[in-house]
Amino acid sequence: MNQDAKWLAKYNEIMDFMAENHRRPSKYNLEERNNWNWWRHTQKQLNAGLLKQERVELFNKLLECGEKYRRVNQYV
Repeated sequence: MNQDAKWLAKYNEIMDFMAENHRRPSKYNLEERNNWNWWRHTQKQLNAGLLKQERVELFNKLLECGEKYRRVNQYV
């Protein structure tokens, strides 16, 4: 599995998580921490201009989807 396939697999994992749980990954939940770390790292790469163009388009879709759940209480 190359790096692009791993990135796409993590992207799909997070999109599926948000579709299932109707919230973004939490940094406080140990099972979700890895996804949260990936999200933050990729966001920093995007802001620094280091993200590949095809990944920028996909990550912007992820950010749009995540904006719906920006302040959802995770402990309801």
